[in-house]
Amino acid sequence: MQKHFKFFLFVFVLISTVNTANAQLTDLARVEYSYIPKNNSEDSFDRFRFLLNYPIKMSEDAYLLIGGEYSRITLNLEDSYPFPTSNLRRLHILDFNLGYTFKMSENWRFGAKITPRLASTLRHKISGDDIFLNGGVYAINDRTKDKTASKPYRLVLGLTYNTTTGIPLPLPFVSYFRRVNEKWSYNLGVPKTNVKYYINENNIIQTFVGIDGYFANTQERFSIDGKEADSVSLSLILAGIGYEYCFTDHLVWYAYTGYTLSMSNRLRDENREDVFKLDNVNTFYLRTGFKFKI
Repeated sequence: MQKHFKFFLFVFVLISTVNTANAQLTDLARVEYSYIPKNNSEDSFDRFRFLLNYPIKMSEDAYLLIGGEYSRITLNLEDSYPFPTSNLRRLHILDFNLGYTFKMSENWRFGAKITPRLASTLRHKISGDDIFLNGGVYAINDRTKDKTASKPYRLVLGLTYNTTTGIPLPLPFVSYFRRVNEKWSYNLGVPKTNVKYYINENNIIQTFVGIDGYFANTQERFSIDGKEADSVSLSLILAGIGYEYCFTDHLVWYAYTGYTLSMSNRLRDENREDVFKLDNVNTFYLRTGFKFKI
């Protein structure tokens, strides 16, 4: 079981990074709020996330993208735990984004990004343990607006790198989207698979299965049963329904609600080994926000 969980955690961190990379290459601005209560407890988790990217046109089909993303995570740990919980109440994740994209051919576009990340409680002076490095390269075949395509689609092939996985190699990523007709579309891949129904072009309903979570350095070590924890992570697999309202082609309000299929909130040591389980009880999930996209 331990080997299976380590593999799941590794995949989770990888695809979470890919999710962030996708958003950083397509979203120019985003404000989002997420909330997860804990069943049979006063504990809860909420996250406020803000992203802003600024595209700089380098040539007719090439853009440099500069920006950042900030997440403030609040862990309301009201239950009794064998360690002080005040240090974990606030987690801060700050990404600095530098991306570049250009058209390789009529149908294919290349994108690359590098993201230094600060992920920490920020209760003390910043150290090297608070800094992580993420990045990726992507080839995108986007024919979603091609009038000659009978069934418009978008294919993304890429390689990603994330220092928190502990694997010093680039890892593959594949995502496939197809607009079946005026009313239906689907997306296959990670971190999200969905089926959308278009009431009209402004109102969209979807069902989805996705992944969410975080990883951060605690800055202070916790000694629990002879083991020392220095990082905290949350990994979620969830399913639910969502609604999107498109004010324009670029400005969207969205809301997702559902239930976690798998939930793992853990303290871990410097070798990414489990030290203490904060929570693994499935529960309700809510996420809503606005985004301005390319």
